[in-house]
Amino acid sequence: MVKKENKAVFFERLLGLFDNYERMLIVSADNVGSKQLQGLRKAFRKNSEMIMGKNTMIRKVLRDNMEEKPELESLLEHIEGNIGFIFTKADATDIRELLRTHVVPAAAKAGTFAQCDVNIPPGPTGMDPSMTSFFQALNIPTKISRGQIEIQHEVALLKEGQKVGSSEVALLQKLSIRPFSYGLGLVQIYEKGNVFSPKVLDIKDEDMIESIKAVLGNVQGLSIGADYPTQLSEPYHIANVKSALEDIAAISLEIGYPTETSVPHSIKNGLEDIISISLEIDYTPKEAETIKEMLANPEAFAAAAAPAAAAAPAAEASAAEAEKPAEEEEEEDDDMGFSLFD
Repeated sequence: MVKKENKAVFFERLLGLFDNYERMLIVSADNVGSKQLQGLRKAFRKNSEMIMGKNTMIRKVLRDNMEEKPELESLLEHIEGNIGFIFTKADATDIRELLRTHVVPAAAKAGTFAQCDVNIPPGPTGMDPSMTSFFQALNIPTKISRGQIEIQHEVALLKEGQKVGSSEVALLQKLSIRPFSYGLGLVQIYEKGNVFSPKVLDIKDEDMIESIKAVLGNVQGLSIGADYPTQLSEPYHIANVKSALEDIAAISLEIGYPTETSVPHSIKNGLEDIISISLEIDYTPKEAETIKEMLANPEAFAAAAAPAAAAAPAAEASAAEAEKPAEEEEEEDDDMGFSLFD
């Protein structure tokens, strides 16, 4: 009974967080201890809330509410592994920096995978000569110097992604090396129904400017303003300008930011939606009258279109005949009024 009540509380809380926040960060929580999580919760108290739970329970909340909130479906494919949610009203970049400040160094654990390359530096180890066989078993060249074991040269112990074995763990512990660090890692960002990679947080204004320049390509003399290019000051190729403005319109439509290049497309798309809706209902706007008449009486429109269709090949033939070069008349011998036999 208590277990069911706890589940109901979790479902209600998670759904309430989706109602109260537009931005949510999915974080990985591998090897993160409870004390570390407690410190993060305290840091998030001002403008964020963190919730952890079983993936099966999270998926159930999402599926049960997708009818009312269809945008939740985009999250389902990302609910895997040891993850948690951070709902926040702060900027995602600030939350990422906060997560980085709560990363703690950690010793290697057998069975885990190396987060990075691990190299053992050369030099004295502080261990007595009785441990020489231990280093020999790991194929690490050593020598005895001043009563202690000394590693002769740098040793590549682990590669990033390699599974950590018990021997590597034992060596790192003996050398007091803690090569890894653990903390909440940012996996995905969910905002207003969209899910995107945290890599977008690394995009700077300068990168955006360079991207816009790349879109414009070889167009010369375009002055880049806040919204789109507005002036042409040097010779340009009209095809390049047309292509650039089409790209800008496409970007504006995708991000939902209207510009003078995208507004005509938005109006056209809206008009098409209105016509599509009117075909399903009794109301008929002026713009949809012709289309409805065509659907209601297609034979009449086919008959009206037939003469025009028949006239098209004839017009093309006439045009082709007009373009055909006139045949040269046969030249007649002109005696200019004289005769060789007079």
